[in-house]
Amino acid sequence: MEKRIMAGLLLTTVFCSAFIGCGNQQAAVGSEDDGMEAVVPGSDPSTEMAAMGNQGNTDSGVVQLTIWSEPDNFDTLNKMIDGFKQKYAGQAEFEITLTEGSDASTKDNLLGDIHNGADIFPFADDQLSAMVAAGALYPVPNADEVKSANLEDAVAAATINDTLYAYPMTADNGYFLYYDKSVLTEEDVQTMDGMLAALGAAGKTLSMELNSGWYLYSFFGNTGLEFGINDDGVTNYCNWNSTEGDIKGVDVAQAILNITTNPAFVAQADANFVEQIKAGTVAAGISGVWNDVSVREVWGDNYRAVKLPTYTVAGQQVQMASFKGYKMLGVNAYSKYPEWAAKLADWLTNEENQTLRFEERGQGPSNINAAASDAVNQSPAIQAVLAQSEYGKLQRVGNAYWTPCSNFGNTMAAGNPTNQDLQEIMDTLAEGISASAAQ
Repeated sequence: MEKRIMAGLLLTTVFCSAFIGCGNQQAAVGSEDDGMEAVVPGSDPSTEMAAMGNQGNTDSGVVQLTIWSEPDNFDTLNKMIDGFKQKYAGQAEFEITLTEGSDASTKDNLLGDIHNGADIFPFADDQLSAMVAAGALYPVPNADEVKSANLEDAVAAATINDTLYAYPMTADNGYFLYYDKSVLTEEDVQTMDGMLAALGAAGKTLSMELNSGWYLYSFFGNTGLEFGINDDGVTNYCNWNSTEGDIKGVDVAQAILNITTNPAFVAQADANFVEQIKAGTVAAGISGVWNDVSVREVWGDNYRAVKLPTYTVAGQQVQMASFKGYKMLGVNAYSKYPEWAAKLADWLTNEENQTLRFEERGQGPSNINAAASDAVNQSPAIQAVLAQSEYGKLQRVGNAYWTPCSNFGNTMAAGNPTNQDLQEIMDTLAEGISASAAQ
């Protein structure tokens, strides 16, 4: 998910082995001259392992592995790592290091320096194609086992050409509506018009990040206007500037302007959403499960989460759409210990640890058994993202999508201050999205 800006890669935790105290850090992955080759997309992992020889041996020496993760997940991950060391005690001495990194930009960071990337890393499913094309991912050795344990859509999101390239981890990478029920009723939140009217009367606002293509798609997805990635896996097609049909591109642009110029609407970064809730100015917001715990802490018993509302466009009520997606763990094809890295990635995404991830971090499981638990079924945020997913689309976009959407969103958020012709605005948006750009 190209949703959030990643922090720089910064070593933050010290590793400990299963049998010795803390030790000195050494390189966790191979270098360009170590003689290792990337796993060829679609190849048999067992064949590749044989070619790597003793570097993939699972029963000797010290095994050094590095994991990229957001710092908020470190405590939970350390519990999982402790369990892994206990399970495989006696087979190797494990030195496992957590290093700061967000899933949003994993692809860019990894492909910028594959040889020195982490052994294991989280990423959103939209990054899979580029990493596979670059030969950066070590295919899942126990693919059948992983496939049978996880939701079909999550498995599909981690698969290219019938090869499973990553370990499904979450099935909640989407967005929905949070609201304060002391301000808004169930009826209010069914429509954007009704919600903004109620918020305005209460002196409150609706928060949404508008200059991000991640959220902007919500206005276009169910209008009949088309957008997606071409078969080349790099460029996009887009007719959001269409002048034909019941809903035209300018109709959507005008509908967005009608919303952004309403005093009850505030366009702001998702990162500011919770702070504005705490300040008491925001009583509703479009966001995802990553804010679930924080929002619940502020609103308490008034906390509610539901699918997105409808909005008025060309005189019609259209259900707002969304990108939906999945998060997964990948193994670096250039890892010095790919077999152990695969075992660890498998462990970090098993039923037990997906359950732990939900309990401690509120992240919705992709594991079938974990997702079927009473606790998950009783989570308003998880149920909201599932309800919204019926109106969602997998995020499959080329890089050219993001900047034009950001520029368009900024113009809309500002209320089209120069009164530029809306058709010109839509033409610029569609042409930018469809432009050729290196992935």
